[in-house]
Amino acid sequence: MAGFARYLDDRLAQGRAYFSREEVLAALGLSPAALSAALARHARKGRIAIPKHGFYLILRPEDRGLGVPDPARWIDPLMRYLKLDYRIGLLRAAAFHGSSHQAAMVFQVIAPRQLRAFEIGRHRLEFIFQMPAAFGQVNQAQYLGQLKTDAGYARVSGIELTLLDCARYFHRAGGINGLAQIAKDLGGMADPSKLAKIAEHYENSCVRRLGYLLENMGHALQADALRPFVRKAKSAVLLDPAVKSLSSVLPGVREPQPAGGLVVNEQVEVDS
Repeated sequence: MAGFARYLDDRLAQGRAYFSREEVLAALGLSPAALSAALARHARKGRIAIPKHGFYLILRPEDRGLGVPDPARWIDPLMRYLKLDYRIGLLRAAAFHGSSHQAAMVFQVIAPRQLRAFEIGRHRLEFIFQMPAAFGQVNQAQYLGQLKTDAGYARVSGIELTLLDCARYFHRAGGINGLAQIAKDLGGMADPSKLAKIAEHYENSCVRRLGYLLENMGHALQADALRPFVRKAKSAVLLDPAVKSLSSVLPGVREPQPAGGLVVNEQVEVDS
């Protein structure tokens, strides 16, 4: 269908390598059946890809080696199509800010609604749910950055938000060692007052965990900003809840650590 192929070329020429089902139906006046046939034909040819039903990517020849372009190039229009606010977070955000010791094998997005992870091409997208009330408080322009690509901009967690997100969802950010590495790499760049303000919307336990690691990584100003959260704590928590047994070889393992209100049940390891 020449009209459909020309539509794809025109979109690319406009710098918009994506479209929705509604947009193409309105532009070409096709019947749903004719559109479905055209989509299937061009998908078989490797001209389009379908990350979500009703939302399509237009592939350039250079994109086809990885199946689709880097999700940073199309996550913003996808989330706008889904009518959802979002931010790129965790490992991809940490890498964006300069902590790239751990390769981000997944593209992680934080959103106020539960969405299924999916794979497309060689990419895996993982959606992390944050309660809408907390999400609305922290997903503000002053706490976010912009990831620039040749296709435009995508929203990404700022340094302070990245640290707190990685502390909250550390099991999806390389575990306690991954969090420690991110705290080491990024902690010194965090604004202490901004860090404390955002921390008000996170669980006290994850804030204490981050504060403890920041202090141990030598970022005293940032750790001090989180110290009031330690004083609010009613009980100690494990540094690493995934480790159930306490090792007698760790110093002070059976007592909460004064700096963080934590029981240190795991020694952290980071790259120098």
